[in-house]
Amino acid sequence: MGNAAPLVHTATAIAAVVLLILKAKVNPALALVLGALYLGLVGGLGAERTLETVNKGFGDLMAEVGLLIVLGVLLGQLLSALGAIEKLVTLLLRVLGPRRLPYSFAVTMGTVLQSIFADVLLVMTAPLARSLGARIGPYGLARMAAAMALGVEVGIALSVPGIGALALAGLLHIPLGIMLLYGFPLAAVTILLTQLVFSALVKRGFWNPERDESAQAAATDAAASETAVSETAVSETAVSETAVSETAVSETAVAPPQGGAGPAVTGPPLALSLAPLLLALVMIAAGAFAEVAGWRSPVAGFLGDPVTGLLTGLVLACLVARRSLPPGAVGEAFGQGFRTSGQILVLTGVGGSLAAVVEAVGLGDLVKDSFSASTWAPLALVWLIAAVLHMAIGSVTTSAITAAGILAPVAPGLEVQPVLIALAAGAGSLFAIHATSNTFWLLQTLLGQTTRGTLKTVTVTVSGASVIALGLIQTAGVVL
Repeated sequence: MGNAAPLVHTATAIAAVVLLILKAKVNPALALVLGALYLGLVGGLGAERTLETVNKGFGDLMAEVGLLIVLGVLLGQLLSALGAIEKLVTLLLRVLGPRRLPYSFAVTMGTVLQSIFADVLLVMTAPLARSLGARIGPYGLARMAAAMALGVEVGIALSVPGIGALALAGLLHIPLGIMLLYGFPLAAVTILLTQLVFSALVKRGFWNPERDESAQAAATDAAASETAVSETAVSETAVSETAVSETAVSETAVAPPQGGAGPAVTGPPLALSLAPLLLALVMIAAGAFAEVAGWRSPVAGFLGDPVTGLLTGLVLACLVARRSLPPGAVGEAFGQGFRTSGQILVLTGVGGSLAAVVEAVGLGDLVKDSFSASTWAPLALVWLIAAVLHMAIGSVTTSAITAAGILAPVAPGLEVQPVLIALAAGAGSLFAIHATSNTFWLLQTLLGQTTRGTLKTVTVTVSGASVIALGLIQTAGVVL
């Protein structure tokens, strides 16, 4: 096969992984390990070196982001238990008003609240979003559904501390602070632009309530409109009335920890609830700014390290929770956090194994020779790989990790900043979210949409965000 052999072997391995997941119903983590083993063996590494490479790739990535993922998930669980989500949305509604709520809601979910595991975030916010949808004007349900889809998915892939963004930063050896500085504004701008486009389309007939909303949802929204008293009272009363029935709809959703993570929790004031997360993000961002500015000191390095920031936030959250929640609530939140982070760690680690094998078989040299002459080509390639993988597999995180892993070996040799490659992989993994995604069915069920409506608010909308994000990334690549 000559010089094309690494490319052919890698393509075959990826195709095998997809078939194992879709046809044989093999768990994605196991499929990625098998794909890495196959690639190493047919790529000429031999049995012993293949196993060493798989183990080393897993261990190296865990050393890079493993502790960060665990700390981020635990912090998110405590935020849920403290009732921060409901208080934050109430504040947004009071300050910005109902017309701007879909935008502020989506950006908040896609940035500040990304430490909360996606399914938990959906279940926690869906009753609130659905009840508010009837009160923000025409086509409120459609706009809130699109806001939720954008906030959850774009945040996972692009914004620290989203799980996908953490994994991509580890794969490409990008300092987490740099990933935060680039990804946070990219996610916010992408969400805002996409929500604007969706709102404009809805006003021009893109959304048909009779066909895109279930009959039950239409009846519920009509009744809610008749009984609304004021904008500020809505978010306080709607949650307690609808939380039980809405949360029980989906048995497959990851439930929030018992004993305090549900919407009915009163908890401490909003500023105190969010202080741990905000402190962690400020410490990480400060470390990134110090690195960019060239301010070197042991103290700044320690305080600006992402592990220090997240650990400080977690300790503060524990102190707040112990003073505000019932006995045992912190332990239950930690137990749920450990169960959630376990599956994320395994999937992230085996993505590192595949990336290490891809590098060892020599794909890097071939890709570098083909794409090092320009900036847009490698970014477009990694976006395309992630998009194709997502359409086949249905997992944002898995497709982003796999796509970035393929180009991780060549990133240092290209005239493109590695952070842009990571963000391009994240953007591509957002393309064509459809029926293979758990998020698709959760949003359909929890928000009372038909399948036709969910295709519009999730598949079309998030795919648009994927393309918009790629355009912004390509622009950044030219400017930088």
